[in-house]
Amino acid sequence: MDIRRATTVGELVAAQHLYDGPARREWAERFLAAPGHLMLIAYVDGFPAGMVSGVEMLHPDKGTELCLYELSVDEGHRRRGIGRALTRALAAEARRRGCYDMWVGVDTGNDPALATYRSTGAADDGEFAMLTWDFGDADPE
Repeated sequence: MDIRRATTVGELVAAQHLYDGPARREWAERFLAAPGHLMLIAYVDGFPAGMVSGVEMLHPDKGTELCLYELSVDEGHRRRGIGRALTRALAAEARRRGCYDMWVGVDTGNDPALATYRSTGAADDGEFAMLTWDFGDADPE
């Protein structure tokens, strides 16, 4: 397995089977251009078998932390340590960037995700409610 940071639109599009939906080139371009956004992709024999994305969050009284935004491993490559390796690689990148911590929101019933994150040293920080505002189609046009 080889874990690399995605730096091109082509890499992001080639990994779209790992996302919730198809990649859009214009959004991939914006993602790559946005400061503090990153995606690491795990390749197995050249195939994008998993990905993790992170977003830096900066606040005047706290400094910078990294939100583990999404982790996904191709179904045929699960239970091989790819998710754990990606999470560790993202944590290492957060440390290199000077982040004071890294966090992720996880559904309390998502046992595979909880096990993956705990296996990399994450600790429960208590339960919380997540509220969202739905603005319809996310297309900025």
